[in-house]
Amino acid sequence: MKMRLLSISLLVYLNAVFAQESVPLGQVKVNEQRIEQRIFELARFGRNEKGEGQRTAYSQGDIEGRAYYMELMQKAGLAVRIDFAGNIIGRRAGKDSSKKPIAFGSHIDMVPNGGNYDGAYGAITALEIIEVLNENKITTNHPLEVIIFQNEEGGLVGSRAMAGKLKKEALSQTSASGYSIAEGIKRLGGDPERLQQAARKPGDLAAFIEVHIEQSKVLESRGIDIAIIEGIVGIEDWDITVTGLANHAGSTPMNDRQDALIAASKLVLAVNEVVNSYEGSQVGSVGKISVPSGAPNIIPGRVEMSLQMRDLSSEKIMKMYADIEKRAQKIAEETNTEIAFEHLNLSSFPTIASKEIQDRMIKAAESLGISYMKMQSGAGHDTQEMAALGPIGMVFIPSKDGISHNPKEYSSSVQMANGANVMLHTVLLLDQNQ
Repeated sequence: MKMRLLSISLLVYLNAVFAQESVPLGQVKVNEQRIEQRIFELARFGRNEKGEGQRTAYSQGDIEGRAYYMELMQKAGLAVRIDFAGNIIGRRAGKDSSKKPIAFGSHIDMVPNGGNYDGAYGAITALEIIEVLNENKITTNHPLEVIIFQNEEGGLVGSRAMAGKLKKEALSQTSASGYSIAEGIKRLGGDPERLQQAARKPGDLAAFIEVHIEQSKVLESRGIDIAIIEGIVGIEDWDITVTGLANHAGSTPMNDRQDALIAASKLVLAVNEVVNSYEGSQVGSVGKISVPSGAPNIIPGRVEMSLQMRDLSSEKIMKMYADIEKRAQKIAEETNTEIAFEHLNLSSFPTIASKEIQDRMIKAAESLGISYMKMQSGAGHDTQEMAALGPIGMVFIPSKDGISHNPKEYSSSVQMANGANVMLHTVLLLDQNQ
């Protein structure tokens, strides 16, 4: 009798394994409606009285949105924790606990008056992958991790901390919500004094993948479903201070002025000219400029401005900076002003996506009948920091009119499902082949 019971148990087990492995890959699909519903549910958190999205990092809306997401993670059976950097990590056990986890996720914080899809779509997709695996009773060989990074929009803060690259001096910088990064980490349940314990080691992840809206309109204009990302550009930032002499705007002759705004204006044009003088897809921008005196009857004596440059080559970025600095010296001499550059600490290095993961993504897309192209990412993402811990990959989906960081950003439920299905099947392919 005991032998018969054992045989029955073994038969049940083998049937379960066979049933799991015999599920045709193309039949395992995400729930398109559930993804869109959760996008809209998450969008409720952080709205102001005007209905604008203000879920900036460390704000009350961010805290409430994270609580909503963690509740969904727990309902999906994930073991959920917050690391000392304030990142949310949900773990699903695999068949082989000795294997490194396959991780995927994104962020839910947004820029001030941002949209509902940037970051949030990747976060909701990560959870959807878990839901689909649960519903199809699929247990992967690898453990899986859903990671929601804190303060992506403020400089990839959470992912940098996980990669062990968040510098101590960055903790005093002020976030968009008005809190310092150190204060913000505490608000999220982390501990800035123990950041080193949030850092993970190279090789800790079997892979990290992320899906995101495109943030330009290449896919939409070409009618292509997804982009498979070859690499993420490096980003370098500088603060620039132009110092002249504040004086009376009515009585100071035009040829006797030390006008900091004139110098700053010439420098803005010089940045554009230098960046355009190089071949390639590099970009350079002055996105912020302020005149502290701010009065019509005062000649500006000080101007504060930003400089940001992006490219897949760090060497090219620094060559462009050297050229801009030379132009700045000349402008300062011509305008009798001083121009000072401060290189900031939250810059990102270029990151090349794993060829193996790109191949798996292509295989997934082809098996699902989803059109694709390869593309570089001109925007920074947490994925590039995760490259320090293991091979990485990214998928983009179209965003209407290429709009991002704006309340008008929009991707349809079909477009979101395409990207999510490629992510899901990439996870399954990676799990089979590692």
